[in-house]
Amino acid sequence: MKKTIHKSDSRGFANHGWLKSYHTFSFASYQNPERMNFGMLRVLNDDIVQPKMGFGTHPHRNMEIISIPISGALSHKDSMNNQRSIEVGEVQVMSAGTGLTHSEFNDSKTNEVNFLQLWIIPEKQEVAPYYNQKMFDESGRKNIFQTLVSPKDKQVEGSLPINQQGYILMIDLEKGFETEYELNNGAYFFLIDGEAEIAGEMLANRDAIGIEDIEKVRIKATKNSKLLIVDVPMI
Repeated sequence: MKKTIHKSDSRGFANHGWLKSYHTFSFASYQNPERMNFGMLRVLNDDIVQPKMGFGTHPHRNMEIISIPISGALSHKDSMNNQRSIEVGEVQVMSAGTGLTHSEFNDSKTNEVNFLQLWIIPEKQEVAPYYNQKMFDESGRKNIFQTLVSPKDKQVEGSLPINQQGYILMIDLEKGFETEYELNNGAYFFLIDGEAEIAGEMLANRDAIGIEDIEKVRIKATKNSKLLIVDVPMI
C-alpha cells in the first residue's frame, strides 16, 4: 500500500479579498512540483466566495469539472445556455470537451459561499461539452457510500457521468462507525469535516490521504464526519 498524506495546512492558499482559495494541488500562483496531481485528479480547490462576488466568464477545455457546495449557493451561467443555482446537497458536472465558457457568482448579499471544485483529466479529448447537476438525498449517505459521479460507460444508477474511469463518493460517518472502502483505482480521501482514521492515519478537517496498491481501505470515524472519496486511474 502506498500512502500520500496531505494535511490541510500544507495546501496552497490565495487571498484575493473577494475569494479565499485553498489549493490541494498546483493551481494558478501556487506551484509545487511535488503537488501536481493524484493520478487523473488534477485540481481540488476549496473556495470561499464573498457576498455579491464571483468568477467572471472564463473558458475551459478538455477537463471534467465537478463542483460541490459546502455552504451557501452559487449561481452558474455558461455558453450552453445553462443558467442555474447550485445549492448545498447538489453536485454539478461539466465536461468541457471541445470548449465552453462559464461564470460563477454568489448572489447573496450577506452570506459567503464555500464550495469544492475538482478537475479530473478526461480519458478522451475533444468530446462534446456536457452539463448536469443533481440534488442528492442526504439520508442516502448516512454510514453508506453514496456515488455522486461515475464513468459515462459504467454509470452507477443515480450518479452523474464523466468521461473518465473515475468515481466520486461521499459518506456521512457517525462517531464510532467503522467500514471498508473497496478501491476501483487509486483513491483520494478528503475529510470535509470531522475526524477519522483512514488506513491507520488520523485525519482532521480538510486533511487528505491518497491510497494506492491495495484492494480495501479501513475507515473509522472518531467524530461525526463527512468524507469525500475521489477514486481515479493513476496513469
